[in-house]
Formats: sequence, C-alpha cells, structure tokens
Amino acid sequence: MPKVEARKLEAPRAERPSPKPEVKTALKSEAKAPVVPPAPPAPPAPLVKKEPVKVSCKFPITLKDLAAKMNAKPNELIMKLMKLKVMATINQAVDFEVASLIAADYGYEFEKPLTREEEITKALDVEDKTKLISRAPVVTLMGHVDHGKTSLLDAIRKSRLAEKESGGITQHIGAYEVAVGKGHITFLDTPGHEAFTAMRARGAQATDIVILVVASDDGVMPQTKEAIDHARAANVPIVVALNKIDKPDANPDKVKKQLMDIGLMTEDWGGKTIAVGVSAKTGQGIDELLEMLILESEMLELKADPTRAAKGVIIEGKLSKGGGPIATVLVQKGTLRPGDTVVAGRHYGKVRAMISDLGHRINEALPSKPVEILGLAGVPEAGDIFFVVPDEKAAREIVNRRQDEAKATHMQPVKRITLEELSQQVKEGKAKELKIIVKADVQGSVEALEQSLKGLETKDIKLDVIHSGVGSINESDIMLAAASNAIIIGFHADLTPEAAPKAKLEEVDVRLYRIIYEAISDVRSAMEGMLEPTISEVFVGRADVRQVFKVTKAGTIAGCFLAKGKAIRGASCRLWREKDKVFEGKISSLKRFKEDVKEVAEGFECGISLDNFNDVKVGDVIEIFELKKTARKL
Repeated sequence: MPKVEARKLEAPRAERPSPKPEVKTALKSEAKAPVVPPAPPAPPAPLVKKEPVKVSCKFPITLKDLAAKMNAKPNELIMKLMKLKVMATINQAVDFEVASLIAADYGYEFEKPLTREEEITKALDVEDKTKLISRAPVVTLMGHVDHGKTSLLDAIRKSRLAEKESGGITQHIGAYEVAVGKGHITFLDTPGHEAFTAMRARGAQATDIVILVVASDDGVMPQTKEAIDHARAANVPIVVALNKIDKPDANPDKVKKQLMDIGLMTEDWGGKTIAVGVSAKTGQGIDELLEMLILESEMLELKADPTRAAKGVIIEGKLSKGGGPIATVLVQKGTLRPGDTVVAGRHYGKVRAMISDLGHRINEALPSKPVEILGLAGVPEAGDIFFVVPDEKAAREIVNRRQDEAKATHMQPVKRITLEELSQQVKEGKAKELKIIVKADVQGSVEALEQSLKGLETKDIKLDVIHSGVGSINESDIMLAAASNAIIIGFHADLTPEAAPKAKLEEVDVRLYRIIYEAISDVRSAMEGMLEPTISEVFVGRADVRQVFKVTKAGTIAGCFLAKGKAIRGASCRLWREKDKVFEGKISSLKRFKEDVKEVAEGFECGISLDNFNDVKVGDVIEIFELKKTARKL
C-alpha cells in the first residue's frame, strides 16, 4: 500500500465528524491527492424505506412461476437459494416458507394462504351491522356449595314453564329458555364456576351474565370469592341473588357488607352491582331477578345477525343408545337448520333433527337458542366451537386437518403460559401482562405475597392477581389458570390429588415455594424478561468510498479505505452522500483484494457490497454500526 495513502487515513482523528467535511479535509491534507469529482447538482432525496408489496398465490409454486411473480430471473433465485443451502431447479416447486426466505430481497411479501377452515371462519366473523337484532342473554349460576344454585335454577325453570308444555316437564339438554315479558333468557344448566371456566379454557365464551348465588343466612364463603374471581377473569357482569331470604336468620345487609369487603358493591350501597333477594323455596323475588337480568342485558346491547350461517358452542355431548351422538349446542350467530353441515371440534355431520328444551322438533334455531342436534359422526366436547360449512367435502377437510394436528400435539392444542415463555410473548408483540393466582397456607401469607407481587408492577408491565386464597391448589384453580393463561404461585401450599394430574394435562405452570423471597425473585426475573431491552447504537467504523466497480452477477462493489474503526461482513451500515442518508441496511459482502473476509481493520483497503443497493458513488461515506441490546431491570 502506498505510504501517501496510509498518511491520508491517519489525518481525520476527531470523534465522528460529519461525513463530507471530513472527506474534504483529508483530501486537502495532501497536495498530490486525487481530486474527488464534484457532487452532482441535484443530490437524491433521503431514502424512504418502501413497504414490501404483498402478493397472494397458491403454494407450492414452481421456481419459474415464483420468479415471474417477483419480476426476477429464475437463475438469480436458484443462486440465492443455494446460498441458503436450499437446492432447487427451475421447474421444482417450493413451499410458502422457502418463497418467503427470498421474497424480501425483491421487495415482496407473500401472504400465507388461508386454510379452508380459516376461509370459512373469516367469512363467519364478518358482521353486517344493518342485519343485527337483539338476542336473549345467556346466564350461568355460580356460588358456594349448598347455597342453592341448583334449587334456584329449578325454581326459575318451573315458574316459567307454560302449563300445557309436555305436562310441565322439560327435557334435560344442558340449557333451557324461559320467557320474560316479550323476551327470553337462556340458562346454562351447568351451575358452578368449574364448568364455566372449563368451557372458557377450551376457547368458548358462552355466558353473558353470571348470577352469583349467596345464601342470606350463611354469607360469603371461600367458593363465593372463587366464583367472583372466575367471573371477573372472564369479564362477565355479575348479578347477585341473595337466596334463602325467607329464613328467619337471613341477614342480607351483612352479606352486602361482606361482598363490599371483597370488591363487589351493590347498587343500594353505592355500587353498580345489582342484588336481588330471592327464595328458591317459596319463589319470592324470582320475577324481580328475571327482570333485572333483562335490564342488565339491555345495558349490554346484545345483538346478532340471524341471516347468516350458524356459529356457536357445544354445551354438552353424549352418546344415546338409539340415536347415536347427540350434542346440545348454543347458537351464538346466524340460524341453524336441519340439513346444515356442521363441524364441531374433531367431528362433523349433517343435522338430521333439532330438538328444543321442551322436547319438540324445531326447524330453526336463532341466536341464543339452545337445541339438541342429531347427525354428528362423533361426540364433541363441551366448549368446542361449532359452525356451518358449505358442504361435506369442506367439513371432512377441516376435521382431517384438526385430527392430524391433535395427533402431532398429543391432543394438547392449547399451550399455556410459563414464566420462561413470557419473554417470547413480548417478542411476538403480545401484551405485557402477567396474570397470577396466589395460594398459601394462612391468610397472612396470602396478603403478604399478594402485596409483594403487586409491588413489582411497573408502567410497562401490569401484574394482575386474578385470584388468591387459603388452602391447597385445587382443580378450580387449575381451570381458572388454564382459561386465563395465568401461572399459579403456591406458598406452603401443595396440590390436591385431583389437581396435580389436571395441571399436567392443561399444561399450567404451578410454582411452589417455602420462602417468599424466592417467589418474588422468580416473578421479578420473568417480568424483567418481559421488559423490552434498551437498544443503543454503537459505532463500529467508517469507510470512505474511493472507487466504484461494476461486477457481473455481484453488482456494485465500493472500493473503500477504513478511515476509522473496522468493517464487518453482515454489519448494519448507512451510506452518506453530502449530508443525506441514501441507504441503510447491511453489508452483504466484504473483500480484501479478491478474497472474501469477515472483517477489515482500520487503515486498510477493502471492497464493500451493500445489500440490494448499487447506487454507490465516489466520495460517499459508509458508516458502520451495531445495535446493542441492554436488559432493563425493574
């Protein structure tokens, strides 16, 4: 290397001066230095990064057709794929994943083709607001054991039966309707928050309103609080039924005070929660309760389009001796009719008959209508979503794919959150929220742990203790965690024999601790992983473009001197022309003479190729940098 060039490189030593002035200073430092051509009269505007052009096509696709889609030469694609260690010929078909590897290089982005199921469900999810009509509310009863959920349900059902309907006896189909004035209310005949949350865990949200049944003589009990937490986790409004109001020792005011203490304030105490005194035994207050449910539903503005194909949820499934598989379904959108082909979970079939909760065959089921259907090939599970498809071929295709996926995932289609996976969720752009269930041996420990955990909350990460309680971790806790995608923290609390296998089946992350500090430390570490790291730019090097070479197949190579720092193949860089940034991207190749190298040090010549950019000119400056991520602490 000539000494005059080496001396010229040592001249600019100031810390990161503006690119062009430094080039001029370096040129003036030597009288014999070559004269840089003057800048063009109209320098290009700063580079604006273009959004990739989205292209839809069917896969697999031949490389020849792929090249035509991207206005590229087939041989170029073959060479690019070879660099990615993918061998393909011009007539060979490639899939979506392979095509996506090279699409960005040409400014394209392939849209992943929708499966048959995605096409159908996407169409089902489109709402025509002009066709929406009011629908009946769907109600579930919850509360502590022995507080009268089932007896209240029976009392409501009997009080609203038409006297001549089947002798006053309903069919047990898992759900039923009652008439209230000019409207209806649909009740799910599965009282208890366990069944409610088990359905949620399968992705179904069937309930619009929860009736919280609390015995007026007994008050708030552990399962009462559990039920409230389950309803809140599902974001479902609560109407309180103060049952056993007819008993001499009933004390509704005491119950309202207890409810207020756990965050549920009734309207007559200045809150927003409706509370009605009822008696399942005498029928007292039932009419008022039903009226309040209608009032609450009007506030919710429940609507659905009855003109579309039906979609809803499976309430229960069974196998009858004579009729084969029978499923109770709740229609949520559209209208279901005999002859419709439906998919439910991993089963499908044509609806042969529909039977109402009164045992009558019916010809249509509108939104919020519960009905038994016959015709499925198998028994679906409670919580499965059902929907109508155009024909049996589409149904078979969807079910076959679901069955294959279920086998591949060992029948575990839902992946639950763990502390280790929280950071990954953030990378995928999901919400920064950590939901926790706390169980401990004594109330003091519950409060201490809950308070310590809440103290970790920041403006970036919300920590939500969705349920806390004293005692062992039970099945109800597991199902709530599964439905809410929460983790369970147990302090001096173990799992019940029934809960342990359930936690494994539902893949719920259960953490057991003997020292509070360890629990706090683990959660803090997980939350720190959820924080987006601080990204800072670190200067790596600066190269002055002295010559430009056009090379066949390789494109433009910039002959450079490393004025400062170093150049690294694959590093991020910016190309400056005067004071304008005309490129920002990666160094695609780096050469020292004719040899490919990984790195070139300060004071040496090198050849630099920029990723998909050829408009390099003598006098340009290449600024090389890297982005450094620093973990943030709480």
